[in-house]
Amino acid sequence: MRADILPPRSDDRLYLTEGGIETEIMYKDGFELPHFAMFPLLDDPAALEAMKQMWRRMLGVAAETGFCVVLNGLDYRASPDWGRLLGYSPEGLATIQHRCIDFLRDLAREFENSIEKIYISGTVGPRGDAYSLNRTITADEAEEYHSVQLETLREAGVDLAWAMTFNNVPESVGATRAANALGVSFAMGLTLDSSCKLKSGPTLAQAIVEIDQQTSFGPEFYACNCSHPLEFEPALDGGAWQERLRCIRPNASAMEKIALCKLGHLEDGDPAELGQQMADVAQRLPHMDIFGGCCGTDERHLREIAYRVRNIRRKMVREQE
Repeated sequence: MRADILPPRSDDRLYLTEGGIETEIMYKDGFELPHFAMFPLLDDPAALEAMKQMWRRMLGVAAETGFCVVLNGLDYRASPDWGRLLGYSPEGLATIQHRCIDFLRDLAREFENSIEKIYISGTVGPRGDAYSLNRTITADEAEEYHSVQLETLREAGVDLAWAMTFNNVPESVGATRAANALGVSFAMGLTLDSSCKLKSGPTLAQAIVEIDQQTSFGPEFYACNCSHPLEFEPALDGGAWQERLRCIRPNASAMEKIALCKLGHLEDGDPAELGQQMADVAQRLPHMDIFGGCCGTDERHLREIAYRVRNIRRKMVREQE
């Protein structure tokens, strides 16, 4: 295990990260997200205030439960193709991405006396749609493409860049290589569909092993996001690769992802049930220390997850004494 991994591992430290920020701001606060992009909302005063309150609720859960935080943000779509679709020049896209990171830093300062440590992370989304295949992308193309956003994140001084909802190995390899070449600490987040595999076909185990082989264990760690327990539980086969899986950010509902996006309302499932499901995972995978949510989740789900994970980990420590 690397000694300098970010965020640092510690036997007495757990980390919380966001819930489903896009679904919450759309369906609870009523703001539209063109091309599922949040960063344009920085120029809408009402949306800006709603986003601040949403993150404050999440940070409040961390302070209440004693979790440290990995704070991600609004820049999931802040890469060249999506920026162009949204009408941003390359310079304008870089400027607003710096504003995304400044937004997180301002929020972190509000909680510096109540949360032990907050790490600032940029969010890197796939070049194409996370829920369909980008069959033509190669590792070399992905490295060139994602290096643009990753260079901006490096200039912004983030602690970590975190890829979210990647669904194929070549793009994951290319993005990892880009981050490594730039010296940016990098986490790789993969998403599973109802087949309990990546959309492109491999199992979670196969994808992680192959990415590690092609990048010399390039990612700091792996995460699985935008997948319900019914999708990710069967993928946890007990193999040694699971030591590389440090975080799961579950969806609140087992509904197919594309159907979820077309509902027009929040499908939030049962927060207590989701919290218990994640506590069960925390018991099975004692090395896992970063927890959050994805589509349909908010501070209610995060609170249930945080309390239940914390309690099961304390119980495990007592049983070992």
